[in-house]
Amino acid sequence: MTSLDHELSKERTHHDACRAALKRMVDGAAHRVVTGEDVSASGADAEALGHHLRSRAKELREEPRGPLFFGRLDHEDGRCHHIGRRRIGEHPAVPPLVIDWRAPVARPFYQASARDPQGVLVRRRFGWAPFSDGDSADLTGLEDEHLTAGDAGPSAILTGEIERPRVGPMRDIAATIQPEQDDLVRAELGTSVCVQGAPGTGKTAVGLHRAAYLLYTHPQRIRRGGLLILGPNRTFLSYIAEVLPALGESDVRQATIEDEIDRGHQVRAADSPEAEAVKHDARMAGVLHRALYARAGAPTEPLAVPDGSYRWRVPLDELAQIVADVRAEAPPYAVGRERVRSRAVRAVQLRAERRAGPRSGAWAQRIGRARAVTAFLDACWPRVTPEEVLAEVLADPRDPALGAEERAAIRWAKPPRSYRTARWSAADLVLLDELAGLVERPSGYGHIVVDEAQDLSPMQCRAIARRADFGSLTVLGDLAQGTTPWAARDWAEQLAHLGRASVPVVALTTGFRAPAGVVALANRLLAALDVDVPPGRSLRRDGEVTVRAVRDVREAVVGAVRAALTREGSIGVIATEEAAGGLRAALEAAGLAGPRVTVLPATLAKGLEYDHVVVAEPADIVAAEPRGLNRLYVVLTRAVSRLDVLHARPLPAPLRATPSRQA
Repeated sequence: MTSLDHELSKERTHHDACRAALKRMVDGAAHRVVTGEDVSASGADAEALGHHLRSRAKELREEPRGPLFFGRLDHEDGRCHHIGRRRIGEHPAVPPLVIDWRAPVARPFYQASARDPQGVLVRRRFGWAPFSDGDSADLTGLEDEHLTAGDAGPSAILTGEIERPRVGPMRDIAATIQPEQDDLVRAELGTSVCVQGAPGTGKTAVGLHRAAYLLYTHPQRIRRGGLLILGPNRTFLSYIAEVLPALGESDVRQATIEDEIDRGHQVRAADSPEAEAVKHDARMAGVLHRALYARAGAPTEPLAVPDGSYRWRVPLDELAQIVADVRAEAPPYAVGRERVRSRAVRAVQLRAERRAGPRSGAWAQRIGRARAVTAFLDACWPRVTPEEVLAEVLADPRDPALGAEERAAIRWAKPPRSYRTARWSAADLVLLDELAGLVERPSGYGHIVVDEAQDLSPMQCRAIARRADFGSLTVLGDLAQGTTPWAARDWAEQLAHLGRASVPVVALTTGFRAPAGVVALANRLLAALDVDVPPGRSLRRDGEVTVRAVRDVREAVVGAVRAALTREGSIGVIATEEAAGGLRAALEAAGLAGPRVTVLPATLAKGLEYDHVVVAEPADIVAAEPRGLNRLYVVLTRAVSRLDVLHARPLPAPLRATPSRQA
């Protein structure tokens, strides 16, 4: 038996011990759920304890199958720690068999180097068979870096894990986190961060792992406020859905911005591009604010409140001062109404007490509900709904902040009889959320991770900012991948809309997934995108890029997919929305449809990755929308191993320097 075989045997034995310990943890958690129901405590305490125990048991029971550790640290002081996705140990007083990757003691696994060993003698990485379900026999290799001896060269196991073919949902990167990514993942809870990430730099994975890290480090504070992951669309959310559960965190809301602002309205109308642009403009926040608070004005009559046989009177000038003071405080509209009510009641109470002595709280409540007080409020600070205000604005836009053409663009051609029967567009729902936030402050989150943030409009950014008033943000994006009509062109303005104007921007430029050839081809587009971002670079020198002029694109796509299926990995065929259906039918007719092959429109490609990408007719992708070059940049960078660009029409100008091969 070689020394490697001996070490592998020892590590497999340790893994078996870890598996047995995890089973005992699961069984113990289930037992504590049963016994915990009989604890002697108040009903509320028993309920809270029961919820905690059930959640813990469910979390352990649903632990995804897979290797229980991916690394090991041997320290100079003799300590040895195996590093995995979850702590495995049967008692807090006993050293664990596996350390959670998020624990402080695990950080040297990501940060230690030959130049700065951080007390680590040896860093060991384990090689597991692809798609292993955690059988110890799947431990097929290991690799040691002797840091104090200056041995910290490129890791074959690390490289192999990064470059492993992609099939199915996004994987976690706990085993492959790089030092610059680790710094972002472990940023303090109160610190908001913005990551400008070139394609393939792992910015989405950084955001998800930061969420898992914060849940581990600040469980009570985060769970009390909640944690939200915001993605650009449902396809993207499905792609990332398994990352957090694989890291032991399942109680996290993952949603789109449309889900988050949903007020129960269906989108039943479509805006023109001109109207949509105006409605997403930051100036609409002022338009809506003025329209709402125009309803609150100075009273026109003094207040007279009957109280038995007496009538208490508050003069007009005092009431006007109350309303003016509350408006100056700028509370949410509904809060302002109640402040006006309470101060008017206080004015009545002071008069009553000067005449007849102290009044009880019940008396004050009765006065507050008096018909005269309600009539006074309805006159100077009436109740209102967001729908009512927006319907008024869209029926007759008058605000001078908008130009005449802009007001005409958003004006309803045929206003509904009532706001209750209005047909709202997708952009209207963003405006309704703005108004709802003005009427009553929404409940917020402890932390929000915002992916593809460059595509958010100013009004969408404001919706997120309202939900992070007392929390922090992880903002992820790439200005070069901005594809919406209102996509940001610089981070300073976008962060200001998100309420985080002073947050520094950290650039990730080193790609670990996209090969150098793919990155170099995509970089040709940067000069034409009108954004100031550093070009990406790749550590990978493998990969294949082919740009081919063809006579029949559909026939060429079928041939490219047939060839790709002879190799490992997932295949993505990306085209315009109009062309995608025909390509899908052609592949089905050729018998090439299957779980490894996905045909999708370019508009849904953002955030996704495939081992082999086939791009059909890039000129059509560019022509399909105003920011078509940005969309093409996104499409080209979805490939993590091989890229085929097939075109019958001339290539877009920035790519024409690329030699094309006739087929």
